[in-house]
Amino acid sequence: MNTNPTYETHRPLLTNLAYRMLGSKGDAEDIVQDVFLEYYQRDQSHIEHEKAYLARMVTNRCLNLQSSARKRRETYVGNWLPEPDVAYGAALPSDPLELWERNETITYAMLVMLEQLSGIERAVFLLRETLSFDYDEIAGIVGKSEANCRKIISRAKQKLGAVPEIPTFRSERAAELAGAFIAAAETGNTEALLGILTEDAVMISDGGGKVRAAIFPIIGRDRVAAFYEGLARKGIVSRGYIPALVNGQYGLLLFENGEPKRVVTFQWDAAGERIERIFQIMNPDKLTSVTNSIADLS
Repeated sequence: MNTNPTYETHRPLLTNLAYRMLGSKGDAEDIVQDVFLEYYQRDQSHIEHEKAYLARMVTNRCLNLQSSARKRRETYVGNWLPEPDVAYGAALPSDPLELWERNETITYAMLVMLEQLSGIERAVFLLRETLSFDYDEIAGIVGKSEANCRKIISRAKQKLGAVPEIPTFRSERAAELAGAFIAAAETGNTEALLGILTEDAVMISDGGGKVRAAIFPIIGRDRVAAFYEGLARKGIVSRGYIPALVNGQYGLLLFENGEPKRVVTFQWDAAGERIERIFQIMNPDKLTSVTNSIADLS
C-alpha cells in the first residue's frame, strides 16, 4: 500500500490534519492507515475530488474519536497537553525556518490553543487556516453550508483570540535563549529567570499522573521563577538537555539513562526576547514517538 500514488500523495496532509485535530501522533497515524484501507475497498469510480473525499473520511473519524477522548480527559491527572512532534540529533535541520515553511508546521502553543474549540470548529479552522481548503471544499467535508462554515471560522477565531506570533529570529538566537533559561532553571537563578520571562508567563507540565509534575499551571513570572528556584534549592534538578525541534520551533529534550524523559518547548513573545509560556511534556505515553525514533536509528 505504501507505494500507491494516492497514498504517497495525500498521506502527509491527512496525517497533519489528524494530528492537529487530535494532538496525538499515534492516533493520527492509525486513523490515516484505517482510512486508506477502507478507501481502497470502496468503489472509487464516482469520486471526483480525491483529496477532499479522503479529508472527509479522516475528519469524521477524528470527530468520533474526539468525543470519547474528551470524556477520558475528565479523569486525567493534572494538565493535559498534546503529544509533541520532536526532531533531534541527525534529524535536526540546520535551518528550522526552512523546515517550517516547507511543512507548513503550526506551533506547539497553537496546538494547545486549539483545545478551546469544539470538534467541528477545530476541523473547519484547520482545513481553512492551516491547510488552505476552499470554503466549498470544507462545506462538503464537514457537511455544512459555506455560509455556516464562515460563521464557524469567525466563532473559532473569537475563541482563540490573538494567535501567537512566530518570532522572526533564527535558530541561533532561539538556542541562546533556551540555553539561558535552562541554565537559570538548573541553578535556581531567580534574577536570570525574571529577566527572560514575560510578566504574565505561565508554566504548564503534563505528567499524566505517571511521573511527578505540577498538577496546575503556574501563573506569573514571580511564581514560575520561584518554582524553579525551589526545585534547585531542594536538589531536584534535571541535567542533560539537548537541542530539539518541537513542532517546528526550537525546544529541548531531556534524556536519562538513554531514555527520553521530558520535552520542553516555549511560546516566545513577538520580539523573540522573552518566554510567555513553558510547556513540559513528561507523560511517558506522549514520548513514545521519540522512543520509537531512537529504536529506528539503532
